[in-house]
Amino acid sequence: MIEVRNLTKRYGDTTAVDDLSFTVQPGLVTGFLGPNGAGKSTTMRMIVGLDRPTRGEALVGGRRYDRLDQPLRHVGVLLDPGAVHHGRKALDHLRWLAASNGISQQRVVELLEQVGLGGVRNKRIRALSLGMKQRLGVAAALLGDPQILMFDEPVNGLDPEGVRWIRDLMRGLAEEGRTVFVSSHLMSEMALTADEVVIVARGQLVKQTPMEALTENGSLEDAYLELTSGRGL
Repeated sequence: MIEVRNLTKRYGDTTAVDDLSFTVQPGLVTGFLGPNGAGKSTTMRMIVGLDRPTRGEALVGGRRYDRLDQPLRHVGVLLDPGAVHHGRKALDHLRWLAASNGISQQRVVELLEQVGLGGVRNKRIRALSLGMKQRLGVAAALLGDPQILMFDEPVNGLDPEGVRWIRDLMRGLAEEGRTVFVSSHLMSEMALTADEVVIVARGQLVKQTPMEALTENGSLEDAYLELTSGRGL
């Protein structure tokens, strides 16, 4: 489970996340929705310790991320596929990550095949397309076979086949009982993928609800626009 408790992040006079609380349950794909600047990426960064909260806390599996031993075995994260050493080969990038958490090199080879990068494993990351970098980021998230997965806009740069692949992957991970938390601005994709949604606006929680309850009277796009425009606050 992911637990966000009264999480707040301020940058000077600007409040990016404002007293935000929600939970992400195992066995579900939970979509994280909100307009640009709503605080989604900042929240995800605080969950995995990349940003320090001004107030509140975020727990993964009941503990703070920075207190996990071998964190890749507990939480897999894709936040920014470009945040890698671009001169490194795809294979070496995953080997380095694996070595840092005591993960076997065989696991690296298996994952490169699983995400469709077996044929480009010896290419420099700078030579990979955006879609390939996304797949490499997914492989890095899966490396430790974690129970908790977090993906920030994972379909960016993917072609229709790749979008279908990541959708099926996330659904499969949830069906295995894992916790899957995914942010997206593509409402139609979330309608096909998510079991539950957490909607935020202006750094605050607007609504957490099962997807079917949100869409029972119309489209996800209409419900989302109504909520985030302020009428749902």
